[in-house]
Amino acid sequence: MHAIRVSRTGDPSVLEYVSVDRPRPGKGEALVRIEAIGVNYIDVYHRTGLYKLPLPFTPGQEAAGVVEEVGPEVEGLKGGDRVGYTMTPGSYAEHAVVPAWKLVPLPPALETRLAAALLLQGMTAHYLVTSVYPLKPGDRVLVHAAAGGVGGLLVQMAKQRGARVFGTASTPKLDLVRDLGADHVIDYTAAPEFDAEVLRLTGGAGVNVVYDSVGRTTFDRSLEALSVRGYLALFGQSSGPVPPLEPSRLAVKGNFLTRPSLAHYAQTREELLWRAREVFEAAQSGALRVRIDREIPLREAAEAHRLLESRKTTGKLLLVP
Repeated sequence: MHAIRVSRTGDPSVLEYVSVDRPRPGKGEALVRIEAIGVNYIDVYHRTGLYKLPLPFTPGQEAAGVVEEVGPEVEGLKGGDRVGYTMTPGSYAEHAVVPAWKLVPLPPALETRLAAALLLQGMTAHYLVTSVYPLKPGDRVLVHAAAGGVGGLLVQMAKQRGARVFGTASTPKLDLVRDLGADHVIDYTAAPEFDAEVLRLTGGAGVNVVYDSVGRTTFDRSLEALSVRGYLALFGQSSGPVPPLEPSRLAVKGNFLTRPSLAHYAQTREELLWRAREVFEAAQSGALRVRIDREIPLREAAEAHRLLESRKTTGKLLLVP
């Protein structure tokens, strides 16, 4: 079979398309024939070495396809089942072995490509609005990178829960963020002091929560944009890691800081299936709009990473074996 391998960390050119042996499932595992692969920013962190994995490795954390074989002690799963998964490395391949408990059955009417586009980012947005800071009507929310994959889903989920949404984006993407339902759209390229604009629009009160996937370039002003006892959920660092923080900075307004990941909020199969079910149902009903920017052949994974890092995409990138 073919897969993408990383033998040394670095720029997108380190993503090599190679022939490898097809894996076999062990106890509690299943072999999945992959039909669509989600491209996510965590893949970039692994490729560059920001998040370290043992070399060599096959990148990717998300895919959907069909079960071809199950290992010993696997129940409720059989060959031919359509499934999706995330939180398991190695999805940039034609086949992958996945722990059976992480495989999510796909509803019959749900397209495989949509499942691959939705699982990681959809469940990330879900845990942020339901568990990290459970949104309620009237809450004020700031979403960074609001035209991105998770950001666009966050805007929609926050509006559905009755929040007042502030979204940051670059100039070409402002109309898209408005179309997703944001009440206020801030062009962070023209007005990098987005905290001042948020405070102006809220009469100095600030927002109850900031969902920040950008990191280094937004972190300080995200803190300033918070209300008293506001929450900063730093769930990514597309602009780079945040420097060390003096905890006393949080004491100015009694703020809360968390650095969560999906793994913290999908620790059991029950929790995983609950989040996936709610996200799938919202997408199928039309309550959640999922944008797929484009599909790219697996052998061109390097181009997918270049596009992602350029911030010129307005939706999910998929790789297709």
